[in-house]
Amino acid sequence: MTDTPADILVVEDDPDLRQLLLEELEDAGHACTGRGDLTSAQAFMGEQMPKLVISDLHLPDGNGLDLLESLRPLPLKPSFIAITAFGTIDQAVDALKRGADDFLTKPLDLDHLRLSVARTLQRQQLEQELSYYRRLLDKGEFHGMIGASPNMRQLFTQIRQLARADGPVLIAGESGVGKELVARAIHRESERRDGPFVAINCGGIAANLLESELFGHAAGAFTGATKARRGLFAAAHGGTLMLDEIGEMPLEMQSSLLRILQDGRVRPVGSNTEQELDVRIIAATNRELPEEVAEGRFREDLYYRLETFAIDVPPLRQRGDDLERLIAHQINQLNQRRQQPVDGLTSEALELLRQYSFPGNVRELANIMERAVTFCTETHIGPEHLPPRVRATAPAAKPVSGDDWVPPTAEGELVPLESVERSYIHYVLDQLDGNKRRAAEVLHIGRRTLYRWLESD
Repeated sequence: MTDTPADILVVEDDPDLRQLLLEELEDAGHACTGRGDLTSAQAFMGEQMPKLVISDLHLPDGNGLDLLESLRPLPLKPSFIAITAFGTIDQAVDALKRGADDFLTKPLDLDHLRLSVARTLQRQQLEQELSYYRRLLDKGEFHGMIGASPNMRQLFTQIRQLARADGPVLIAGESGVGKELVARAIHRESERRDGPFVAINCGGIAANLLESELFGHAAGAFTGATKARRGLFAAAHGGTLMLDEIGEMPLEMQSSLLRILQDGRVRPVGSNTEQELDVRIIAATNRELPEEVAEGRFREDLYYRLETFAIDVPPLRQRGDDLERLIAHQINQLNQRRQQPVDGLTSEALELLRQYSFPGNVRELANIMERAVTFCTETHIGPEHLPPRVRATAPAAKPVSGDDWVPPTAEGELVPLESVERSYIHYVLDQLDGNKRRAAEVLHIGRRTLYRWLESD
């Protein structure tokens, strides 16, 4: 048993019982240390704070409740399990009222001990994760965008700066990063905020209809045009027009757009009269426009006109802790539509999402979380609630190969079997980066046996 690091502190004055508890808990994979009285337990916690304290209520120099009371003011206090004899059940109930998580009665049931410890530590972890998600929701929102990473803080600063100008803006970024949110934020930060914001997907409308959609048309301009119709440019007068996926705009339409950017006049289809409009253009694309220019699919002069005020939206994989912020925000939003709310994710599910590359960015994350919350019937989303493509990111267990292991020798002589066993045990631990639980599985021995080998080494 070691003093550092220790996740569990056992405070018990009976040395045999204390040793039994430590061995049982270490066999269950916990790092533990023990103390026999109140004074030494408090001294230990003055140097390092465990996750869990298991303490007898009757100690040679005081009461275990004094130890519990000393933990209450701590911001990240350990969990506490009280040990009591049958004759002091009232004290155990008092301990629960003072904040203890559970109590065990003597003689101890070791199965109950393991179950209580596992349940207490799991509850502690879930409470910490829930508190973490709540803290994330309290910061990092800007016009509907969630983020506090350096990349997003820089983006928010650029939005405020661009909002003071009035020229066209080009927003670049992968699909699903939130380019329309950026465009709306620029509009809301600008002096045009009281005017209309109009958005159109240039790739979602047939080329022969796009001109009429943007510029409007006069009555009789084409078959079916029974009356005049104003276009989106006119609808956005005094405000902002977002041209999403501008890289898919036909070349002939690009010429018309360039002319509008230069003189601010729009001529509806079939009309001889031009309309003078006050519209700020914000274009967005997920294509590499310089490459489109080089391939002749995008006008070079239009590109240089747009990129005067260019802004890049970072992909989700480059936003660090924003992933957790977005998860917390989306769970909160989804919970408002559910009768059984979800508190958060298990650590395993969160780790899978951290390892996933999110090619669809924030939009894909929103879809993943909606699926997870829909299928989750528990308080926390687990790996089983995530799509197969996300679960496939889990790293496979590191295989252990004995190809590189060289049996020890003593100047060419044969050595005792014990030396060979010890050498191979250390080799396996090195292969598994010191993971004792996994090493015991590979060696087909119990963890207690492995610990004893190492202690006697």
